[in-house]
Amino acid sequence: MATAFSPAQIMKTNASDLLRDLDLTDDELLHLLDLAAEVKQSPRDYARALDGKSIALLFEKPSLRTRLTFELAIKQLGGDALFVDGPIGVREPLKDVARNLDRWVDGIVARVFQQATVEGLAEWSAVPVINALSDLYHPCQALGDAQTLREHFGDLKGRKVAFIGDGNNVAHSLMLTSLRLGADFAIGCPEGYTPDPDIVAQAEGLAAVSGASLLITHDTARALAGAHAVYTDVWTSMGQEQELVKRKKSFHEFQVDDELFAQARPDAIFMHCLPAKRGEEVTDSIMEHRRSAIFDQAENRLHAQKALLLMMLS
Repeated sequence: MATAFSPAQIMKTNASDLLRDLDLTDDELLHLLDLAAEVKQSPRDYARALDGKSIALLFEKPSLRTRLTFELAIKQLGGDALFVDGPIGVREPLKDVARNLDRWVDGIVARVFQQATVEGLAEWSAVPVINALSDLYHPCQALGDAQTLREHFGDLKGRKVAFIGDGNNVAHSLMLTSLRLGADFAIGCPEGYTPDPDIVAQAEGLAAVSGASLLITHDTARALAGAHAVYTDVWTSMGQEQELVKRKKSFHEFQVDDELFAQARPDAIFMHCLPAKRGEEVTDSIMEHRRSAIFDQAENRLHAQKALLLMMLS
């Protein structure tokens, strides 16, 4: 049986905030995933790690998994979670919100519409700020996904992750994290929905270092060939509702159904960050497939976020 990490063994991240995936170094990322696995195995060993700590949860967007897993993570580590919903920086300036919070709490978790909001909180607050989702990144999702991939496949070097759909925030974080861990990454998306060029440039740099490959294509068959994991997300995210009709038409050929899933490896797993629109980006048969890992991912959000909180606050 593995031995619990002692406080002295928990690597304190050099980053004061987690605003984007690359705020963690490669060593910190690997340590976090090892710690997440240990926390999952022996949760009672960390039950008092955040004694006396209070963390504010600021959510501009509604949430099930992110809110509950952060609240549970904080409480199960012995801390207090304080939830506030609604727009940030509207009723009063964002810099005032941030400087009030850093007088009261030990950390801020923010789920926001714009990356600029979470960056503004970090700029004006003296306590750690964690990006729980923005328009550009979803680093906490990628941490839970990486833990899930390691549970299914062990070392990710030489494995392949294929993302089918919109080159969105989830795709960005999954791409960056997969490549850093040595996994090949492919995204099959319609024209006009490729990932952000600046983030692709970062990903290309990571691939050059890790030796992994990066493929961005409009051909789903190329993206899926040899894939160990097939990942998709909703076609229309919160805030894009006015594009619903256009997106349904653009993404029609990118639904993950039995035929599409069969183009990956025979032992491939299916992944989705949830919530899913069953019958749109994925069929019910794939969601309920025996190789679907969607609820493993949802569970691992809790453990990965515990590890992140331990590294930033304990």
